[in-house]
Amino acid sequence: MQHRRLGSTGMYVSELTFGNWITHGSQVESDAAIKCVKTALDLGITTYDTADVYAGTKAESVLGKALKGVKRESYELFTKVYWPTGEGKNDRGLSRKHIMESCNASLKRLKTDYVDLYQAHRFDYETPLEETLDAFDDLIRSGKVLYIGFSEWNAQQIAAALKIQDEKGYYRFISSQPQYSMLWRVIESEVIPLCEKEGIGQIVWSPIAQGVLTGKYLPGQKAPAGSRATDKKGGANMISKLKSLPILTAAQKLLPIAKKVDLTPAQLAVAWVLQNSNISSAIIGATKPAQIKENVKAAGIKLDKSIMDEIDAVLRAVIEKDPTKTVSPKPRA
Repeated sequence: MQHRRLGSTGMYVSELTFGNWITHGSQVESDAAIKCVKTALDLGITTYDTADVYAGTKAESVLGKALKGVKRESYELFTKVYWPTGEGKNDRGLSRKHIMESCNASLKRLKTDYVDLYQAHRFDYETPLEETLDAFDDLIRSGKVLYIGFSEWNAQQIAAALKIQDEKGYYRFISSQPQYSMLWRVIESEVIPLCEKEGIGQIVWSPIAQGVLTGKYLPGQKAPAGSRATDKKGGANMISKLKSLPILTAAQKLLPIAKKVDLTPAQLAVAWVLQNSNISSAIIGATKPAQIKENVKAAGIKLDKSIMDEIDAVLRAVIEKDPTKTVSPKPRA
């Protein structure tokens, strides 16, 4: 397993991050989830990403249980705040009240005194940005959080936050967690250039496009039994946006390219993401240890320009590059 610096900080993260969105506490049982975490640890993955909202807070609890007894300094633990974690009016968003309460609750579920990275899971249009950044800064100064980041913010939102942080002397954002894959490249034109300039690293999610880039979803055929597309708890809804006939047809054309470089389609997809120098880590999820064992083989792979060009050629008609596709929910009011 290779490691990279997270942005311009001195902290290193593994090239692959183990994430438990949809899986832990939802798609797989606790014991199976713990086996996956143990496998990830054994294979050298040191970075673990979750969020308070995953599986209605249960995902954090499962991850905390799985990491119990592991030397705390030996891994990097990330979580997030924003989405609803309860029925109350204040059980959501990026107000000081919710951030502080959510962080304390996450620490209890994760069975730790601090998280290495705390992330704003979306941009909050209802809360003054300065209020959010002030709360994040206080969490760092309290020792409960070591670094801060955001997920799915556009370039304008990032720039506005950095301006406030610099003016107020607050700790700066050091990471971005956007969706990024061969198919979904909306961060390339605006977010990545800004982040490269400002020392912010990307920890990207869905590098295999919810499984579409594995090639297992065949055009015009039913989804394989037990696949994410059949998971009614959340996976099916997310992947439905990527299961158009043109996308599935294009994904099949990646199979011979993967074979040419002696990789599985999933490994090729993850390796492709890691070719971008602003990517600090790619998040992988798994419902069984075998999936982790397969994906870790993508770490450290270098793809020739000819292969990268070939990938672009077969996917060109279905690649999404529009930066306006990075969106957060509009004001609830």
